[in-house]
Amino acid sequence: MQIPAERLDQIAHRFAELEARMASGTLEGEDFVAASRDYAELEPVANIAAEVRAMREEIAGLEDMLVDPEMKGMAQDELATIREQLPEKERALALALLPRDAADARPAMLEIRAGTGGDEAALFAGDLYRMYERFAAENGWKVEPVSMSASEVGGFKEIVANVAGQGVFAKLKFESGVHRVQRVPVTESGGRIHTSAATVAVLPEPDEVDVGIEDKDLKIDIYRASGAGGQHVNTTDSAVRITHLPSGIVVTQQDERSQHKNRAKAMQVLRARLYEKMRDEAQGAEAEARKAMVGSGDRSERIRTYNFPQGRVTDHRIGLTLHKLEEVLAGPGLAEVVDALVAEDEGKRLAALSE
Repeated sequence: MQIPAERLDQIAHRFAELEARMASGTLEGEDFVAASRDYAELEPVANIAAEVRAMREEIAGLEDMLVDPEMKGMAQDELATIREQLPEKERALALALLPRDAADARPAMLEIRAGTGGDEAALFAGDLYRMYERFAAENGWKVEPVSMSASEVGGFKEIVANVAGQGVFAKLKFESGVHRVQRVPVTESGGRIHTSAATVAVLPEPDEVDVGIEDKDLKIDIYRASGAGGQHVNTTDSAVRITHLPSGIVVTQQDERSQHKNRAKAMQVLRARLYEKMRDEAQGAEAEARKAMVGSGDRSERIRTYNFPQGRVTDHRIGLTLHKLEEVLAGPGLAEVVDALVAEDEGKRLAALSE
């Protein structure tokens, strides 16, 4: 995708303006913070744009040299090399200029829930959580459980965790949907393969200023924690259920012994779900465009199958099959799937721009 020369000029001019402002010493407070952020975002784009401009100018100069019999051979060799390199550099620039999801740099709320399949689904939900934990460790991210409901046989009926680090949502956002597992459960004496499922939702975590929640919009119930799910199920009235009346979103939290801690964690989850709802509504006009991307983020969409007998993982959205089941579930192998999904999304967005 060739970027017009006028666009390269605009990038260079804007970057020079920012450099001059940053060097002037006149910026203070919020103005300095805003200019620093803009500079940091534009610098890599400006660098690639400068490389593209230099390569184009070099091509023009070498083409002029072709008329000189003595220089023609050398010029042809250099032209072939630069013409081969330029399309990749221009593609890198086009990618850098693509509109970014404002939430890409945010931490994320990871929610995993056992679906169809009973105990086996809960065990699979546990496998998925450990996969994401290990993948997070590979990326230098921090995973902190917010709430969990453990299954009596192991695994989780439901687990919610915060994942913090650089570029978390950008990499994990395509994990939302139904994950299916095909394997022989440990409880199956006949050796029959069962199919179970778990649902994954990845929500960008907002700052408090992003989502205004008024006390009058909340219905808060305090009750006694019960069941096998809580980490510290006890006999005090510490469990919290928060209902956001305008949206109907309900969040419960009972893992902590402290009512205040349960309330704080429940509000954290509520804020993330409200932020995602706001994003969905804001992107409503782009719904058709989003369908063309890699998945819609719909939690009901079956996105991936983990087949144990064949040792394979298949992502149905991009038709990718890897015979690396153990590597993927161990964490590091998931990077190949995530990178393929990101590349597919970028490719489709580039294609949409050129239409």
